[in-house]
Amino acid sequence: MIQAKQDLLAALGAAIAEVSPGAGVAAAFESPKQAAHGDLACTAALQLARPLKKNPREVATALIEALNRQPAVQRWVASMDIAGPGFVNIRLRDSARQAVVAEVMRGGDSFGRAPANGRPVIVEFVSANPTGPLHAGHTRQACLGDAICNLLDWQGWNVTREFYYNDAGVQIATLAASVQARLKGSKPGEPGWPETAYNGDYIADVAADFAAKKTVHADDREFTASGDPNDLEGIRQFAVAYLRHEQDLDLKALGVHFDRYYLESSLYQDGRVEDAVRRLVAAGKTYEEGGALWLRSTDYGDDKDRVMRKSDGNYTYFVPDVAYHLAKFERGFAKAINIQGGDHHGTTARVRAGVQAAGMGVPAGYPDYVLHKMVTVMKGGEEVKISKRAGSYVTLRDLVDWTGRDAVRFFMLTRKADTEFVFDVDLALKANDENPVFYVQYAHARICSVIQQYVDKGGEMGALAGADLALLTAPSEAALMLKLAEFPAMLAGAAADLAPHDVAFYLRDVAGAFHSYYAHERFLVDDAELARARIALLSATRQVLRNALAVLGVSAPQRMDREQPALETA
Repeated sequence: MIQAKQDLLAALGAAIAEVSPGAGVAAAFESPKQAAHGDLACTAALQLARPLKKNPREVATALIEALNRQPAVQRWVASMDIAGPGFVNIRLRDSARQAVVAEVMRGGDSFGRAPANGRPVIVEFVSANPTGPLHAGHTRQACLGDAICNLLDWQGWNVTREFYYNDAGVQIATLAASVQARLKGSKPGEPGWPETAYNGDYIADVAADFAAKKTVHADDREFTASGDPNDLEGIRQFAVAYLRHEQDLDLKALGVHFDRYYLESSLYQDGRVEDAVRRLVAAGKTYEEGGALWLRSTDYGDDKDRVMRKSDGNYTYFVPDVAYHLAKFERGFAKAINIQGGDHHGTTARVRAGVQAAGMGVPAGYPDYVLHKMVTVMKGGEEVKISKRAGSYVTLRDLVDWTGRDAVRFFMLTRKADTEFVFDVDLALKANDENPVFYVQYAHARICSVIQQYVDKGGEMGALAGADLALLTAPSEAALMLKLAEFPAMLAGAAADLAPHDVAFYLRDVAGAFHSYYAHERFLVDDAELARARIALLSATRQVLRNALAVLGVSAPQRMDREQPALETA
């Protein structure tokens, strides 16, 4: 069916050009909201009506006449009709729908994957300073960032995952002071405990390992403790390495990895911050007022100009961000994407203004941003706010320990990034259809069970390529095949919109179409050819479920039951 849709899109483009030469209306199909309306819908007549000064239904009639002259329409379309104000509804021949089964089986693990385009893209996400455990907000960001990277990879991009953090700022100084206070015997709430200190139990863990002169290894650094409570610099470096290691463990538990770590402090050490400021001054995009240096960010759409260097000589926080993104551009990343919390909303305009004003040819809108809302965690019907280890928030490790990696990743991707999200721990543990990840994974496991029964009865999986797909004519089969055929286009759209929630929605739709098929038809029937055709459709459905789950970083279980969400994974 993928080929059929491509052929029909070309035919629609030709028909539009025939009805209204040079109209500039793109050929596109939509999925009708109701199956009774057909398999594909086209709104081109509505778009062409005004420039042609004709009634939309009149244009739709002319469009259908032009379409009927196209060979692809004659091959793949059973009928067309006009609905409403001028919609063209198209019903495909059974052979068009059935073709997707063979297309999926040929594609296998690569079905839906676009060819490599050779273009690099850098995605920055999580980027948490190592001052404590990763929290639920970081968890959402990690899931979003990793899934977006997977989507881009499936669309042929050469993806670099980057984690940006500071190991020498005010927060890090507070971390070091907190650990030092613990080393000297002070505890939260006691006299001598720093007012701004971090209070979680993890501070005591860091102090204990520093006193024991341990060596810690993180993905991007390692350090051996001196054990001296007066060695504040050593405490700082050890605490950073310790907590970076903890972040690595948390992210590994979630199935997230990074290709590179970038230190904010290196931007100062390498002179990149000063160089960025010089570029902006030389480009005439700054001015001095009140003893401060200002960026003319209103020239680039910001609501007001922004202070770059305060009167005390210190740079404001967005200046190193500008230097960092200029470094990304210089490294060859013409496309850059940042996944950040919604509290960064005010930063986007000034960073974009700074990188454009630097005179390096950085395009408007660089970098792209995906800003997400924070997460509310519910357990036992009540909001959970406290983690003993972290001191004041639910951690990534808490969520994974409570519900498992698959549930965390899938749940975090079931809503648009810019919407509020409630993570319901009790729902994530339910082994029934209310739990969306269970619903999808159970579909995959159910298919595995049926296929295994087919094999146990002597069925040969290697013979599925020769199945007579023309036998797949049941309404539930047609609905399922149409849904499978949407996968490549859905992936392309989700990648273009940086919207992995589209994949989660799609998975639920495919699972729903399969469960309906399961309820309406038998698969291991006496008719050997019909059984083989239906097993071929199940095999294709299993493949699409597996591929889509892989994009989200969620496993595809082969067996499940109503007590244990995932017993064995593929």
